[in-house]
Amino acid sequence: MLCKPCALVGCILFVLFWSFSCRPDKKDVIPDNIIVDDTCNYLFDICIDSLILKEYKFKTGDNMSSVLIKLGFSAGKSDSIYRAASDLLDPKKLRAGLPYFTLSKQDSLQTIQYIIVTKSLIDLVVIKLTDNEIVVSPFQKEIVQKQQFVSGSVKSSLWNEMKSIGANPLLANEMSDVFAWQVNFFALQPKDSFRILYTESILDDSVSLNTFVIDGAIFLHEGKTFEAIPFMQDSIMEYFDDDGQSLRREFLKAPLEFSRISSRFTNSRFHPILRTYRAHHGVDYVAPAGTPVRTIGSGKIIGRGYEAGGGGNYLRIQHNSVYSTVYMHLRGFAQGMNVGRLLQQGDVIGYVGSTGLSTGAHLDFRVYKNGKPIDPLKMESPPAYPVRPELRDSFYVVKQQVYKRLLETDTIMNNE
Repeated sequence: MLCKPCALVGCILFVLFWSFSCRPDKKDVIPDNIIVDDTCNYLFDICIDSLILKEYKFKTGDNMSSVLIKLGFSAGKSDSIYRAASDLLDPKKLRAGLPYFTLSKQDSLQTIQYIIVTKSLIDLVVIKLTDNEIVVSPFQKEIVQKQQFVSGSVKSSLWNEMKSIGANPLLANEMSDVFAWQVNFFALQPKDSFRILYTESILDDSVSLNTFVIDGAIFLHEGKTFEAIPFMQDSIMEYFDDDGQSLRREFLKAPLEFSRISSRFTNSRFHPILRTYRAHHGVDYVAPAGTPVRTIGSGKIIGRGYEAGGGGNYLRIQHNSVYSTVYMHLRGFAQGMNVGRLLQQGDVIGYVGSTGLSTGAHLDFRVYKNGKPIDPLKMESPPAYPVRPELRDSFYVVKQQVYKRLLETDTIMNNE
């Protein structure tokens, strides 16, 4: 039998041994700066690993109340959810075909924990349901800005060429805007070609939002090379050519989208109705009735009227002290197009028609310089706002980067 002092010492030693043996070893302690990977799968910022996902679509005649009833909620609960979400969900904007989702527990009742309602391609509303409250919050899908490159030669139209090379054809509209003052996109030639570096907004890694920013472009048209270099000046992003001249001009190349030119500027044209030769100091653009007509430049309306034996409905615009334009045979005028109205370049002023002395729907477009008619197709317009001298060095650096990227990308694609 141990003596009492020996027993006491033994107990102390046992406690000390047990204490140290139960302490975690230093190598087992997880430092604060170590990040543990989150393996959870997220949807709408919600971990869905333990939830059941179901997708539905709004049908014609559906509203939030009817949808909630279909999901199994009582009338009282549906009303509570509807009221809680009313600030973020406009019932008038819930369109048929838009999806909505539920996330439910994996229990026998599959109790709904979340309802996610789609408002648009980007915006959604997340409704979280608990026993005690209803929490409603907006959710926006991530939009990725993806830089891409395309090049090609025009065979019929820029739109068709974009489709044939697998690019979004709406990119053609953006190019038309950038080069609106240099290139007549309604008269492209088979030998015309382009190289375009652009950024496209992409949703869910695959859905285009049809918004583009041209990061640089080269367009070969009628044997001439046109460049588009984006550069920030006076806090405004504009496009400039190789010499630093702005691509923006005083006037657009054409006042509408047309299918063909049926008559050009001439001092002697055989009139199809009057059966006689007379001067035609304008250009006739054939287009479907109702096609929007735009002013080619900023200015003020100085004339509006109707000529029964001539131009039919017409509008005259004074652009500056030198130039004025006239738009004739209009079917009608855009709202508010009265004498004295100030206009911005590209404003819709009327619609193609066949009023007055006309054999079919077209626009008779005329340009006057110092009161004398000139050929609209030969009108030259001076560039506006070139790169300022103190910014030339910065512009040169940007230009070289754009050219390098355009040429490098083109080389990579040709070698693939």
